[in-house]
Amino acid sequence: MDRIVVSGGAELHGEVTVSGSKNSTLALMAAALLPEDETVLHNVPKLRDVDTMLEILRALGAKADWRDSRTICIDASTVNNPEAPYDLVRQMRASFLVLGPLMARFGTARVSEPGGCAIGVRPIDQHLKGLEALGAKIQHDHGYVEAATSELRGGRVAFDMNTVNGTQNVMMAATQARGETLIENAAREPEVVELAEVLLAMGADIDGAGTDRIRIRGVGPLHGIDHAVSGDRIEAGTMLAAAIATRGDVMVRGVDPLQLESTLEKLREVGCQIEVGIDCVRAKMEGPIAPVRAVTAPFPGYPTDMQAQLMAVLTLASGSSVVTERVFENRFMHVPELQRMGADIALSGRSAHIRGVPGLMGAPVMATDLRASAGLIIAALAAEGDTVVNRVYHIDRGYERIEAKLRGLGADIRREN
Repeated sequence: MDRIVVSGGAELHGEVTVSGSKNSTLALMAAALLPEDETVLHNVPKLRDVDTMLEILRALGAKADWRDSRTICIDASTVNNPEAPYDLVRQMRASFLVLGPLMARFGTARVSEPGGCAIGVRPIDQHLKGLEALGAKIQHDHGYVEAATSELRGGRVAFDMNTVNGTQNVMMAATQARGETLIENAAREPEVVELAEVLLAMGADIDGAGTDRIRIRGVGPLHGIDHAVSGDRIEAGTMLAAAIATRGDVMVRGVDPLQLESTLEKLREVGCQIEVGIDCVRAKMEGPIAPVRAVTAPFPGYPTDMQAQLMAVLTLASGSSVVTERVFENRFMHVPELQRMGADIALSGRSAHIRGVPGLMGAPVMATDLRASAGLIIAALAAEGDTVVNRVYHIDRGYERIEAKLRGLGADIRREN
């Protein structure tokens, strides 16, 4: 099993280009099941989760593979098996996104209940509630969700909570439903907007994406398209946080700064100089890190996927900070690992109280989930001495060659087998 070794203390300087968005890519791969011809996605990150989704699409009967190191081609005309197996779906939660497209294409689907990072309960009841509103009959059978209908029909879907994947699943199914579907309390994340843009290009009729009310009018068959995936906003935020923790100066390219507004606002609060361009953000850190209060929330609030990275920065702040996690109830598993490095953090319910320390010390630590891994690497970059981050298969789910990109900015970091 691989591990990442970091010798801390080097300031990060230079430019880095982020990969395509993992979360957008997985949703767009699921959407490629809707047309009965080929969809081509460019700027795709080379990640374990992407390969898992390719395996799922193949298990359904699609022709799906890499054309080159940045492009995948998906031909769904050969899909003939509307069942997504447990061995694949258990590996990541986003694989449940095939349920909506399969219902739209075939009126039936059998999909294993999903897995993924153990960061808290992420129920699928909102997905199923939405599909039931479109006429699907849902049954649970030995860990599988079975859905069937003689005809999908438009309806009103009012989600009880913010659900990105639930919104996406219903959007995709509704493109082929008879009549009009209204999704209320819809997720507003950029990944929802990008999916809507791709569905529109395929021939769907959607408006309101990016607001909490999305309207979809069912249409005839969709067609495949070519699309370049947007840059990964969480990878961009991670690189900016690493620049701050090491008192560096880094330009991050390939990302829309508008998708990062809440993150950039918080990074400015800690004292970082932030400059934005059309598709780039520069972070330059001089002077002490200021303490802040942060509360995670659905977009456009501060992202839960940037909580661990911010906490790593705040362990070095000149004062006390409070980070409150409102999205997932079990997303502080990185705290004991940061404490092993000398961080002063106390947990109280869903809040972490962080008293900044003069410096962190390298130590052996264990990655517990995807974003926790990124937080530990940021802490290691700023720490004195060597840090060994174990179980890095988590980080390989969401960051493409993170050690190579950080090394290009001057970090002393390597992967060991």
